[in-house]
Amino acid sequence: DDAWIHQTYARNLAETGQLAYLPGQSSAGSTSPAWSLLLSVGYLLGLDYRLWAYLLGALSLVATSWLAYRLLLRLAPSKPSAAFLTGLFCAVEWHLVWAAASGMETMLFAALSLAMLEYFFSRIAARQSPQDPASLQKEQAIVSAVGIGLLGGVLALTRPEGLALTGLVIVALVLFPRSSGGSEVKGRLLETAISLVALGVLLVPYLAFNLRTSGSIFPNTFYAKQIEYQSQLEWSLPFRFWWVLRPTLVGGQVLLIPGFLYAAYRLARRRDWPALLPLVWWLAFISVYALRLPVSYQHGRYVIPTIPLLIIYGTWGTTLLLQPRSPHLWLRVLSRAMPPAIVLVTLIFWARGAQAYGDDVGVIEGEMIVTAHWLSQHTAPGDLLAVHDIGAVGYLTDRPLLDLAGLITPEVIPFMADPERLADWMGQQGADYAVFFPDFSPVYAELSGDPRFQQVYCTGYAWTRSTGHENMCVYRLIGRKQQ
Repeated sequence: DDAWIHQTYARNLAETGQLAYLPGQSSAGSTSPAWSLLLSVGYLLGLDYRLWAYLLGALSLVATSWLAYRLLLRLAPSKPSAAFLTGLFCAVEWHLVWAAASGMETMLFAALSLAMLEYFFSRIAARQSPQDPASLQKEQAIVSAVGIGLLGGVLALTRPEGLALTGLVIVALVLFPRSSGGSEVKGRLLETAISLVALGVLLVPYLAFNLRTSGSIFPNTFYAKQIEYQSQLEWSLPFRFWWVLRPTLVGGQVLLIPGFLYAAYRLARRRDWPALLPLVWWLAFISVYALRLPVSYQHGRYVIPTIPLLIIYGTWGTTLLLQPRSPHLWLRVLSRAMPPAIVLVTLIFWARGAQAYGDDVGVIEGEMIVTAHWLSQHTAPGDLLAVHDIGAVGYLTDRPLLDLAGLITPEVIPFMADPERLADWMGQQGADYAVFFPDFSPVYAELSGDPRFQQVYCTGYAWTRSTGHENMCVYRLIGRKQQ
């Protein structure tokens, strides 16, 4: 559904020049204006929007694979074969392929994150082996500082989490490699200032737009999602961490876990702090979601960008652990069996991932697209629709909308978990129809039984019913419940 939300923003951006979900109504609901901007190019060029989205996703997957190859070469210059296999692994890992074909910004964010880490390592390498004249080194440092700031801005405009990685890299470039020279410390502080200015050039206008449009500097969904899933914060923190991490381990990469842990141990033991920075980012990324938004739907969509790091460090650590010529039979057999096992499991999950992608697309087509077409045919042009999943409805119907998830209607966020207040609000706003999955949450289960909500349509999509869930339904609001 989010893929359709991005398409709606992109189409309106191309046609009106506004970042708006509803034409003429500016919206701070887009979590990825950079992705919306890229998608809008397809509309300006007159290309099929699906084809353009698939192309962007494929290019992002290629970039991610190439950068994974580059990063492993940074860690292990003597292992080009392992680096090549790492890139190939990323190219076929099923979560990453799914994300590339999803129409969402996930793979672009993954590629830009690896690009930021590659920038970081290249700057560390330049500092550790200065072979150029001082004037050229200074010029290169300034160029790198500007590049990091601008890349950080694009990264944050792709997903707000990118701001954290940018901050981590900027701080690490101040600290590493360690230096006691006063002039060098001043030089690093100057680089930091330049990076922050370059970052601000891209980021400040976006934050100001959000502040002016919605009263908050971050997108509406940044806050809405945390309210929507706040009940899951009652789980214990270790369980939340596992809940977020678990989907990223489903695939051939699960066999790389011992190598991943060994790589982390080896780097920590030799105190190679710059090489540990991507692992710090991996841990911080998953921990933040465990703390604030412990969800794992859509195959762990939010944390999919951490999978390339698992593959990079897992592959490197595994090559260090394997000893195919060991005098010990068990180690020799395990070392020789591990590579084909990884390949086999990866290919099996690649096929299973294709099936999962088909099922996911089927749900969108059989539930949300069908509902959008029904609304176009059975509601009047002026009817106000209160919708929880607004993507397909917003793209395919020309009707005024209230967003029950808070993306384009942020005023609903404070009480979106209160069914009584939510129902009253819909009535006060003059909503004619409400559209949601009755079993999406206890809130919607209660609303579906409210006498103010008269069911007039359900999709009847069989696959959804076969999984034990209910279909998307349309309800006519028939007036206030008597007090």
